[in-house]
Amino acid sequence: MEVMQWLNETAVGEFVFTVLVSMLPVAELRVGLPFGAGLGLSYPVAFVAAVLGNVLPAPFILVYIRRVLAWLRLRFPRLGGLVERLEAKAHLKGQKVSKYKYLGLYLLVAVPLPGTGAWTGSLAAAFLDMPVRRAMPSIVLGVLTAGLIMLALTHLGVNLFSTAIA
Repeated sequence: MEVMQWLNETAVGEFVFTVLVSMLPVAELRVGLPFGAGLGLSYPVAFVAAVLGNVLPAPFILVYIRRVLAWLRLRFPRLGGLVERLEAKAHLKGQKVSKYKYLGLYLLVAVPLPGTGAWTGSLAAAFLDMPVRRAMPSIVLGVLTAGLIMLALTHLGVNLFSTAIA
C-alpha cells in the first residue's frame, strides 16, 4: 500500500495525516482540524489529532529556534534576510506578549487567526527567554482554546454546507 493511499484510506492514516498538517507553520490546527474532519475523522478524533500536531513542535521551537536561526545565518548567508524577518516578527509578537507575560502568550496562541498560534507563540516565548516549563502550559492551553474555537467553526461550517445541499 502506498503512503498517500494509507494516509487517505485508513483511520490511522487519516489521524497521522491530520497530525502532520497541524504541525505545519501557518496552517497549524486552523487548517488541520477542518482537514481531519474533511477526511472523515469524527470531530473528537480530528480535535485530538490537530491539537497533538499543533503542540508537538512547540517545545522544540522553544529550546532550539535560536540555535537553528544562528546556524542558518552562518551556513546560508543568503537566508539572512529571511532569518531577520522571522526574528523581527517574533520580537514584534514578543512585545505584545511581554506586557501580559504568560496570559499574553496564551491569548496569542488561543486566537485562531493568521499570525497567531503555537509556532508564533513559541517563537515569541523563545525570544523573550521564557522558561519552557512556564511557557508550555500557556501554549498548550492556547492550542486547546484555539482547537475548541475551530471545532465550533468547523462544525458550523459543515452543518451549513450539508444543509445547503439538502
